[in-house]
Amino acid sequence: MLEKLRTWTLSLAERPGARRTLALVSFAESSFFPIPPDLLLFPMTLQTPHHAWRLAIICTAASVLGGVAGYALGYAFFDSIGIHIINFYGLNEQFDKFEILYNEWGIVIILIAGFTPIPYKVFTIASGIAALNLPLFVAASLAARGARYFLVCWLTKRFGAPIKSFLEKQLGWVGLVGILMAVAFFLLLRPIVNFAAP
Repeated sequence: MLEKLRTWTLSLAERPGARRTLALVSFAESSFFPIPPDLLLFPMTLQTPHHAWRLAIICTAASVLGGVAGYALGYAFFDSIGIHIINFYGLNEQFDKFEILYNEWGIVIILIAGFTPIPYKVFTIASGIAALNLPLFVAASLAARGARYFLVCWLTKRFGAPIKSFLEKQLGWVGLVGILMAVAFFLLLRPIVNFAAP
């Protein structure tokens, strides 16, 4: 089923209105859709390398907006249903600990999930549930998603079709190195800037 959905998504890259489709897939993938927009981004960049940066911007902007939608889903779900589940099972203290932990490290979690193959949508929703500082959530999403999609476009533009295998198999390792650098930067800034939600 997932493979059929993947094939169908890939076929959308060659249809009219492919950019709108790219934006829709990028938006949806950040909150519920299982197929990453890279599947469309690669062939579209390969086909029109002179539009690479425009495609990366579309992908990034739509993905971050989708992330905000995922955040809103988590936030609304918690206020309407989640709080009753927590109260029913007497998990208030455990949730308070989770919220403190997530607000302390949430920015790092979003950077990791936003760049690597880890499902970003899970963490957009979790960020809403934990009420992570929204401006910081958006900034981290913008940095991570932008880094990912601009890198995909740059590699595709620079190396063409031969880079496909690398993007599918090795991009995660490249992402891990980048994220480790981002985490180190975060740890350096942490004593200076308060990253916790107000």
